[in-house]
Amino acid sequence: MADENTQTDAPVVDGGAPVEAAGEGQRRGRGGRGGGGGEGRGRGRGGRDDRRPAQEEDDGTIEKLVHINRVSKTVKGGKRFGFAALVVVGDGQGRVGFGHGKAREVPEAINKATAAAKKSMIRVPLKDGRTLHHDGRGHFGAGNVTVRSAPAGTGIIAGGPMRAVFESLGVADVVTKSVGTSNPYNMIRATFAALSDQTSPKSVAQRRGKKIADLLGRGGSKSAEADAEAIAE
Repeated sequence: MADENTQTDAPVVDGGAPVEAAGEGQRRGRGGRGGGGGEGRGRGRGGRDDRRPAQEEDDGTIEKLVHINRVSKTVKGGKRFGFAALVVVGDGQGRVGFGHGKAREVPEAINKATAAAKKSMIRVPLKDGRTLHHDGRGHFGAGNVTVRSAPAGTGIIAGGPMRAVFESLGVADVVTKSVGTSNPYNMIRATFAALSDQTSPKSVAQRRGKKIADLLGRGGSKSAEADAEAIAE
């Protein structure tokens, strides 16, 4: 009799399967749903991260989101939130600009900043299409930056907002240093101040009424003439 009671105490479901087995199946089902939810959350995080790398538009421009700032205003009945976006736009061939936009939603703020950046684009002369012609310094507020030309293979030695500027500009080799504030707005403006002072040998030669070979070397050496022809092209 004890054996029969032991057997009948274990409840069963349709088909003779114990309830414990069904419970395990339910736990597995919840785990499956949880796994699916985890994939969804993973895709959500990936979608947010997709805004930060460079995004190339149909017109060939490269857009980089540098910084987003959220501000709140306390009003009667609660708080109102707003967003400010800082965007850098370039064509990868010597033109770059930055813009600032504010809105109640993040996408709208980014669109405003992108439109402002496209309107304020400047052209920076590049040496061999990969680096700067000469060193330069920029200053804005409490930010001071130094940019230096570099040989091929150096890469972009810069961080934060400055890297976004040079990647959008199309510079492949450059060495930079930022001293002072780490505010992205001041760093961007200081970097653009340094880039706006960049000049090419061709423009200097035209302004001084001389030949490019006279500026690059003395006595009209063959190497200087070859460099002058390359720059003129």
